[in-house]
Amino acid sequence: MRRVAKLSAACIATAALAVTATACGSTSSDNSSSSSSSGGKGLKIGLAYDVGGRGDRSFNDSAARGADKAEKELGGSIKELTAKTSDTEADREQRLQDLADAGYNPIVAVGFSYAPAVTKIAAKFPKTSFGLVDSVVQGANVNSITFTEEQGSYLAGVAAALKTKKDHVGFIGGVDNPLIKKFEAGYVQGVHDTNPKVKVDVQYLSHGQDFSGFSSPDKGQQAAQGMLDNGADVIYTAAGSSGNGAIEAVHGTKGAWAIGVDSDQYNIPGLAQYKSSILTSMVKNVDVGVYDFIKSVKDGKPLTGNNVYSLAKGGVSLATSGGFISDIQPKLDAAKKKIVDGQIKVKTTP
Repeated sequence: MRRVAKLSAACIATAALAVTATACGSTSSDNSSSSSSSGGKGLKIGLAYDVGGRGDRSFNDSAARGADKAEKELGGSIKELTAKTSDTEADREQRLQDLADAGYNPIVAVGFSYAPAVTKIAAKFPKTSFGLVDSVVQGANVNSITFTEEQGSYLAGVAAALKTKKDHVGFIGGVDNPLIKKFEAGYVQGVHDTNPKVKVDVQYLSHGQDFSGFSSPDKGQQAAQGMLDNGADVIYTAAGSSGNGAIEAVHGTKGAWAIGVDSDQYNIPGLAQYKSSILTSMVKNVDVGVYDFIKSVKDGKPLTGNNVYSLAKGGVSLATSGGFISDIQPKLDAAKKKIVDGQIKVKTTP
C-alpha cells in the first residue's frame, strides 16, 4: 500500500544533520511506499526526483515506472523525495544525504542538476550505490545513466518535417542547457535533412540555474501558442511538465500536432483529452535504465561507469500510439537504420 506524506528531505535527517525549522518543508515532498509482497523487507530504494516529481507525466514519471517495476519484481520499499524550483546545491546534497543516512541503497538521483551533489555525497557513502540520470559523474559507486536524446529527437524532426502542412515547426526547451540542447540539435537536424525548406522556431522557457522551465505548464502553453500564432503547426516540447501546457495549446488549434517527450504521452491518463493531437512522443526509456541499475544492486553486481542507452539499444524511440505516424513509418525506419549504421551522425549541439 502506498503511503503519501508531505515531509521535507530535511525532516528525515538524523539529529546531527538536522537543518533549521525554517528550512523544514521547504525543499521537497516525501512519498514513501512499501511492497506488500515483501513486507517492507529487501531493497530500500531511494529516489530523488527533479522538479515536478512523480506525476509530471514525462521525465520523472518514466523514472518512477522503473522503480515501481523493481519494487514489484524484486521486493523492498521506495522512498521518494522531490526537488523544488527554489533548490540550492545544499538542498540537493541534503536530500541525498538524508536518504543515505536512512539506509537507502540504491539511491537514484533523477536529473542532471544532481551531478555535483552525487559527486560529493557518493564519496561520503562508499558502500551505497548511487545512480545518476542524465549526467556523468566519476565514482567507484556511481552509475551514470545517459541517453542519446539527439538520436530520438532526430526521428521526431523527420516526423515533423513530413507532417507539417505549413513548412513551419517549433521546438520548446525547458531550460537552456547542454542536455536540452541535444534535443534541439537532433530535432532541427532531422527536420532540415528531411526538408531544408521547413522553418524551425526555437524557444527556451528558462535559463541557467532557473529550472522553472521544467515545471511551468503555463509557460509551455504561452510559448506554444506564440509559435502557433506565428504559423507553426507541429511543436516538439522537451520541458518536463511544462510540455503539458504546450500540448494543451496545440490541441486548441485545428490541424496542429504536438510531439511529446520522455514518456509515451498519448497513453498518459492525465493527457487523455488531448491525445488526438499528440502525433508521437520521443520516448526516453529512463525506466529501463533505473530498473537495470536497481536490479544490478539486488544481484550484488552494481552497475558503475557511464551506461549509455542509445537508439540502437532501444534507449530512445518514437512512440506509435494513435497510429498517426503509420503512413510515414517506412521513412522513419529508414532514418533510424542510417543512424544505427552510422551513415547519419546526429549533432549534440545546435
